[in-house]
Amino acid sequence: MQNDPRKMQRQWQGTVNNAQGHLFEDEIKTACKQYKAQRRAKIDKIPEPFRVTKKHGSGIFTGRFTAAAEPDYQGTLAGGRSIVFEAKYTTTERMHRNVLTQEQLNALEDHAGMGAIAAVCVGIRDRFFFVPWVVWRDMKEFFGRKYVTAEDLQHYRVKFNGAVLFLDYLR
Repeated sequence: MQNDPRKMQRQWQGTVNNAQGHLFEDEIKTACKQYKAQRRAKIDKIPEPFRVTKKHGSGIFTGRFTAAAEPDYQGTLAGGRSIVFEAKYTTTERMHRNVLTQEQLNALEDHAGMGAIAAVCVGIRDRFFFVPWVVWRDMKEFFGRKYVTAEDLQHYRVKFNGAVLFLDYLR
């Protein structure tokens, strides 16, 4: 039985992307801790809606998702304004609009409509951006296509010091 090199490459790339995505979220969580310590914001990672269906012992279990995922982070800024955002990372050159589920799009639209700061925190390789919801939602009008590159998002680039400082634009 031969191994399919393309399948192996896709599996390897999937593993790398998954690890990078977890690292990206850890860097955002670090920023959330810094903002809390500075009393600038209290923002939490929202757990995935998940239920354990069977315990196998030794910390191993089987489970399933119970509902569509909401945006990744929600909280409050100093002064009382709500903030809600989704985090997305890619090792490629492009971030596509359709990486958000319809439920996430709807939730961001609803929160923005009620006055919250709604956005997508984007990592493209080694650069990080905090893209306002209206820009993400209307990507086709802003950029002429339904994907963005790091160059497209320079206006929304945020500081990085080991943490993705999503409240601190470079500009």
